[in-house]
Amino acid sequence: MDDAARYAELKKKRTFKKFTYRGIELEALLDLGNEELAQLVPARARRRFQRGLKRKSMALIKKLRKAKKEAPVNEKPAVVKTHLRNMIIVPEMIGSIVGVYNGKIFNSVEIKGEMVGHYLAEFSITYHPVKHGRPGIGATHSSRFIPLK
Repeated sequence: MDDAARYAELKKKRTFKKFTYRGIELEALLDLGNEELAQLVPARARRRFQRGLKRKSMALIKKLRKAKKEAPVNEKPAVVKTHLRNMIIVPEMIGSIVGVYNGKIFNSVEIKGEMVGHYLAEFSITYHPVKHGRPGIGATHSSRFIPLK
């Protein structure tokens, strides 16, 4: 009896939070069509869906499907490289690995459920953030008056 209670308590501890996107679980999200998904995403993405998915974005989704299908069981799919930074992440892409071009290299991005409705570009930064050091010569007017020994 004590073991059963301990097992139940341990099992209760191990339950994970189910992923939902705006109140809809992942399995239901995957079943949605483009029109239903368009009603869930933010306004900018909704406008993009209403204007239609273009050939390049459909080709990327097709390549991602192929990579997922060819991946061995319980293995991550192959990286699919793309320049389509303006591609909106749809539920079908979850679990795929995309190489997003940032102008120099392809950054590998693993698509997770929380990324749905965002752009691929948001996960591949195009610039190197500045780490400010000490000011150099000529940085301010006071730096002109350095005594020359």
